[in-house]
Amino acid sequence: MNSEKIPSREKGQRYGIFDGIRGITLLSMIIYHGAWDLVYIYGVKWDWYRGAGAYLWQQSICWTFILLSGFCWSMGKRPLKRGLTVFGGGALVSLATCLFMPQNRVVFGVLTLTGSCMLLLIPLQKFFRKVPARAGLAAGALLFVLTRNVNEGYLGFEGVRLVRLPQALYGNLLSAGLGFPPPAFFSTDYFSLIPWFFLFVCGYFLYRVLDRGEGLKGSLLYLDFAPLGFLGRHSLLIYLLHQPVLYLLGSFIFSGV
Repeated sequence: MNSEKIPSREKGQRYGIFDGIRGITLLSMIIYHGAWDLVYIYGVKWDWYRGAGAYLWQQSICWTFILLSGFCWSMGKRPLKRGLTVFGGGALVSLATCLFMPQNRVVFGVLTLTGSCMLLLIPLQKFFRKVPARAGLAAGALLFVLTRNVNEGYLGFEGVRLVRLPQALYGNLLSAGLGFPPPAFFSTDYFSLIPWFFLFVCGYFLYRVLDRGEGLKGSLLYLDFAPLGFLGRHSLLIYLLHQPVLYLLGSFIFSGV
C-alpha cells in the first residue's frame, strides 16, 4: 500500500510489472474494504464474508503488499524518506480513526507496519548483506511460519499451535506493536512487527535471489499495465483516500434505506 518509486535502467522508465501487481492488489483491497463496510457497518447479511473464503481473500492482499514492499525496498532510493512517509500515513490513519471512528479504530495498521519495516531495514541492511540470499529467504520464511500466531498467544502457523507463550509478554500498547497485544487491545487493521517483519524480510531476500548482482532483466518488467499501473504508482494516496470515499458512498446509499 506504500508508493515506493521503482527505478529502472533507463531514465524515466519504471518496472511497470510491480506497479501492475500493486495496482491489482490495491483494487482487490478496495473491494474487500467495501464489502467489510457493508457487513460490519451497514449490517448487510453475507455469511460467506465472515468465513474462510473472505479470510483467504484478506490474507492474499496483505501478504502481497508486505512481500512486494520488502522486494522493492532495494530498488528504491531515499529509504529514510520513503519509510517516514509511509509511517506518517499510518499515523494519520490511526489518528483519524481514533478521533472520528473509535469503534472502528486502526492501531498498528498495515501502513504503520510497512513504514516501520522500511526504517528498520536501514540499520539492518549492513548485516543482511552478509547473509547469503537463499539462507536469508529460508530463515525469514521459517520465522514467519513459526511466529504467525503470536498475536493469539502461541508459536505456530494458523491452525497449528506449537507452544503457548508467557502471558507476561502481553502487557501494554508497546507490546502490541511488537506482536503481543494485551486482552483489551482492539484494532480493525492490526499488523504487528512480529510476525509480519519476517515476511517483509522474505521479500528483501527474494529480490536478492532473483537479482544475482546483475539487475532484474526481461522486457516483461517494463510493461505498462494501465490503468492498474496508475493505481500502483499512487497507492499510498489512494489507500489514504479510499476508505473515506467508501464511507461517504455507503452513507449516501444507505441513508435512504
